Amino acid sequence: MAIDLSSLKSERDRLKDNLREIEGELRRLESELKGLRQREIATKREIEALATLIELGDAREGKAGEAKAGD
Repeated sequence: MAIDLSSLKSERDRLKDNLREIEGELRRLESELKGLRQREIATKREIEALATLIELGDAREGKAGEAKAGD
């Protein structure tokens, strides 16, 4: 059984083209993932900031309630 070098080269070139497409898609997905991670971090920071404001508001309400009870 003889090996057809031209078909092997053709297959190699086809695989190289597929690899380039896969690498391009991978770069695009990595970029998208980076953007999503940045959005995740920003959202978590917003949640933490709001939680802090809520805690401060709750503390003020608690002190205001204690002051009224003491009057």
